[in-house]
Amino acid sequence: MSASSTRTGRARPPIARKAWRPVRAGHGFVAAYCVLLVAFGVVPTVYALKFAFTDAGAHFAGLSNFTSAADDFRFTPALEHVGLYLVFWLISLVVLVVGLSLLLHRMAAQGVSKALRFLYYIPGALAGAASVMVWLFLLDPTVSPVGFLLRAFGYDTFGEVIAPGHLPILFTLIAFWTGAGGWIVVMYGALNNISPDILEAARIDGAGAWQTARSIQIPLLRKWIVYMVILAFAGGTQLFVEPQLLSQASTGVAGRDYSLNQLSYDFAFENNNVNTAAAISVELLVVGLVVAGIFVARSGFFDAD
Repeated sequence: MSASSTRTGRARPPIARKAWRPVRAGHGFVAAYCVLLVAFGVVPTVYALKFAFTDAGAHFAGLSNFTSAADDFRFTPALEHVGLYLVFWLISLVVLVVGLSLLLHRMAAQGVSKALRFLYYIPGALAGAASVMVWLFLLDPTVSPVGFLLRAFGYDTFGEVIAPGHLPILFTLIAFWTGAGGWIVVMYGALNNISPDILEAARIDGAGAWQTARSIQIPLLRKWIVYMVILAFAGGTQLFVEPQLLSQASTGVAGRDYSLNQLSYDFAFENNNVNTAAAISVELLVVGLVVAGIFVARSGFFDAD
């Protein structure tokens, strides 16, 4: 028995048991996520890989399904559509989300920040299909509450608004309206974790709002911005709901094969070619993983601050 135990007359409780309790609770939370990850992530991926490298008779087919998808006349246009959409989507997301987050953080002392954060987050409560239906209503000049603005730009019919050349911008608007609010809340929380002492030191040194944002806040948000870009890129490559519903609402103006996900869907359910559909899905997965790996490696995402 130690001297401290002798003086108190009691033995100390085992330290290991106390330390184990929070660890065990953490394992419980992680285990639930792992079950869902395996059920809805790993298993479908393995299933898709099986179909992508086999033919209709379940025989190994090498890369034939991938070449069949690439040789399809719709593949290259769909790839270009998704690529152009990603350019608009990622640039607008990074610039506007970071800018609005900085603005909200600066307005926190004025008492309106909470109300604005709530308003930004409301569109995210709508499911993807529901948000697209709202936009279909907004984009029709004959029934839209902002129809006067559409007509002022020279668009008198729904078909003129959703002309093929406008689709990347329209899909970017829909995606931003739906998903940016959640990221603004995340970035705002990250800004709150920056030490006030650092910001105060910058203010004392004479740094203005722009200098503080450029030299201190944005660099400290770097990992959060990289995280946002990785997830936004992965989600953007999966473009499906918006062009699919728009195609149905406009009798094919957008096309059933506008995006790669639509093309995969068409192969599976219209052409009964599950193997080629799986090949496109695997390609999207590989592209997402490669891009994520590049961003993580180049940004030092896992480096200690």
